[in-house]
Amino acid sequence: MKSIKKIPILAILFFGLLSSCNSEIESLEVEEANVRSKKSGSLVSVDLGLAGDFAILSKSGITNVPPSVITGNVGTSPITGAALLLTCPQVIGNIYTVDPAGPLPCRTTNASGLTAAVLNMETAYTDAAGRSNPDYLNEGAGNIGGLTLNPGLHKWTSTLLIPTEIVLDGGEDDVWIFQVAGTLTMSSAVRMTLSGGAQAKNIFWQVSGAVTLGTTSHFEGNLLGATSIAVQTGATVNGRLLAQTAVTLQMNTVTAVPVEKGPDVR
Repeated sequence: MKSIKKIPILAILFFGLLSSCNSEIESLEVEEANVRSKKSGSLVSVDLGLAGDFAILSKSGITNVPPSVITGNVGTSPITGAALLLTCPQVIGNIYTVDPAGPLPCRTTNASGLTAAVLNMETAYTDAAGRSNPDYLNEGAGNIGGLTLNPGLHKWTSTLLIPTEIVLDGGEDDVWIFQVAGTLTMSSAVRMTLSGGAQAKNIFWQVSGAVTLGTTSHFEGNLLGATSIAVQTGATVNGRLLAQTAVTLQMNTVTAVPVEKGPDVR
């Protein structure tokens, strides 16, 4: 009889232990899911509209020290084409300008299309700047060299410095929005690297102050600048340079990446 009584007790203990293990496993699975969810985020992308048709778009001119290689359309408005010092052999795409002068075969006059693209650029800037409740605030106290940046809304209330390599780690559908209240400076020879399937088309840098990309540096993403964007000698960009003032180039390579956008300006 004693042995018979022990069997249900052991069974109870066994099932109790099994239930406890299952609860711990479920808890771990939930915790891992929360981590994945936080990493991937649910941030909505910034719509570039017609501005997404351009590798470089500027409101007050583009200067260039040749040779540069631009893959994608280039546009400057409302300044005339005289300020645009890029020639057809340097542009794999079209040069849009409000100036009808000049025989350049890749130069296209489309004042209304350029005006619409510039308005879309400004709207995209306002959208990115207006996103609230950042996931990350003032990381690295404004110095993010060496950091790995997860998807989400990142905000700095002052200047931002990238003195050494950084990594943007996330999936192919993840979105990054970086809000910079001051200037953005990327040091010479510094590289920005994507990992985990992250795509430059889903990365947006909204910068209130001047932007400087140092010599031979490499930048990823769509750069929305309220003022000037200076790309120094030999620097490369995988994304876009969209400036509300001027863009300066010095023997650079800028490659536009596909984005969801409105109809072509042509």
